[in-house]
This record gives sequence, structure tokens and C-alpha cells, in this order.
Amino acid sequence: MAQRRRGRGFWILGTVLLFAGGILFGLVWQNVWVGLVLAAAISIGWLIAYESRRGRNQGIYDRDDDGAQL
Repeated sequence: MAQRRRGRGFWILGTVLLFAGGILFGLVWQNVWVGLVLAAAISIGWLIAYESRRGRNQGIYDRDDDGAQL
């Protein structure tokens, strides 16, 4: 349980830092909303990657599940 709490805390801290960076990026470009949207998109991508790594599904390739082939 402590491991899960530590991992979630790490993700929350990183998300807060991403949003702070997004706000700074938005201030530099004089559009805070763009910075917040970019930070949210990166944070969601980071969450997906983090959960994949935690579930040990990182880098799995299934030959039968290729969306490009019909």
C-alpha cells in the first residue's frame, strides 16, 4: 500500500509541476489557456505511460492486434 501511495504522490507532484510549467509557458506566449491545455495533454499521456509501466505492460507487441491491418 505504501508503494501505491508513493507512486500516486509522484504522479500528482509531477502533474502539479507540469501545470506550473504550462502556466509559465502560457505566460511567455501570452496565452495561459494554451499552456494549460498542453500541460493537461502531457499529464494524461504521462498517466497512461506510468500506469502501463506499473502494470508491466510496457513495450508489449501483439501481432494479432494491429489496427493498421483490416
